[in-house]
Amino acid sequence: METTRLHYIYDPFCGWCYASAPLLAAARGLLPVTAHGGGMMAGSNRQPVTDRLRNYVMPHDRRIAAMTGQPFGQAYFDGLLRDHDAVFDSEPPITAILAALDAGGEGRDLDLLARLQRAHYVEGRRIADAGVLAEMAADIGLDRPAFEAAYAAREGQPTRDHIAKSRALLAHAGGQGFPTFALERNGRYRVLDTGRYLGHVDEWRAALAELLD
Repeated sequence: METTRLHYIYDPFCGWCYASAPLLAAARGLLPVTAHGGGMMAGSNRQPVTDRLRNYVMPHDRRIAAMTGQPFGQAYFDGLLRDHDAVFDSEPPITAILAALDAGGEGRDLDLLARLQRAHYVEGRRIADAGVLAEMAADIGLDRPAFEAAYAAREGQPTRDHIAKSRALLAHAGGQGFPTFALERNGRYRVLDTGRYLGHVDEWRAALAELLD
């Protein structure tokens, strides 16, 4: 029996992953999706918020908004990106996304990712803070004590192991960065070119459905 699954290799702080969020949502309606956090800003790549970081990301964010219609809030541009006490660290939100899967079951990890992207890019929240992560988990309907227990179990080395496995999958599948959408059929991977579909969700849905026929 042929098994088909879409692997989504992402990072919570990746702007182009946020650009691809509508494509991910459409794909979830067609086939199972497994999420893999890549740790773009984890460990030594953690980034404190500085004027230099703000000036680097804003042109990309403006382009994403123009191409896709994805919303960016003033609380992000003029709040979070001017908060020099904030740090962009991928590890805590990846831990939270894994905890959502453990506490809530398949799909709840991607539900939390979507909520965290909105919290970051629209609401200007610090999604590397454990308190914010627990609040967002509760916001999507997860039991907070169950989530916090799952978070504690996934924190640290388990998350770092997940990131290492995600990067290994990225290399094995032939992906070039974040986001990577890789269609798996019976152990074989095909990286899908999603860039052409940014802002064109219906075309993406039709193309993906045709691939699945």
